[in-house]
Amino acid sequence: MLEIRQLDVSYGPVLAVRGIDLGVTSGEVVALIGPNGAGKTSTLRAISGLVPYGGTIAFDGHDCRTRNIEGLARLGLIHVPEGRHVFPTLDVHENLQLGTTAATGRSEGFTIDDVYDLFTPLQDLRHRDGWALSGGEQQMVAIGRALVAKPRMLLLDEPSLGLSPKLVSVVYGALAQVSERIPMLLVEQNTVMALRHCSRAAVMVGGRIVLEGAADELADREALVASYLGEEPALEREEEASIGVDD
Repeated sequence: MLEIRQLDVSYGPVLAVRGIDLGVTSGEVVALIGPNGAGKTSTLRAISGLVPYGGTIAFDGHDCRTRNIEGLARLGLIHVPEGRHVFPTLDVHENLQLGTTAATGRSEGFTIDDVYDLFTPLQDLRHRDGWALSGGEQQMVAIGRALVAKPRMLLLDEPSLGLSPKLVSVVYGALAQVSERIPMLLVEQNTVMALRHCSRAAVMVGGRIVLEGAADELADREALVASYLGEEPALEREEEASIGVDD
């Protein structure tokens, strides 16, 4: 459904994305993982038409250069950006209703009631204004607003950023259900969570894809992935954490 070839994204003299190739097929969840500044967010912004780019991007056979941002959304390419961007003076229900404006012409997908079923904490908050929501509640609203746009593909940028472990579990539990119906391209720094929920992943460093494969293969090569990301393997981090607790 999504095909990216030789994608470049520049900000003045700075080349943020350097000639990457990437694809997402129907039924897939593909994760882009990597450190800050790797070019992951710039990749999503190029796909949804928010920044100029070199190379080619096609969504469901449509050349994305021939569509503006609104046109891509109406094709069903829906972007949930980092930072949530909930409307602060609208309540939860009104924020969700706004998402339906991009759903013109598509009847299959999630309804507002489906969103309340996916994110049960929102059921008692439907009349609370956006400014009064916690970060986790705002993230649920942002994803829910994207779902009622009846996406044919979701672009998700750092859905776990700044959330407590409990809320990360809530968000990814909902996304696991969504992925049964909608393909996704997911940008995530939480490597463990990303590999647990995606079918395929690409490691991005310095604007380039340096490693790519099935999620279970990359999970088996955890030490190699961690070396690219400048991290310790999760098992070592867990052991250190347990030592600290015991002490």
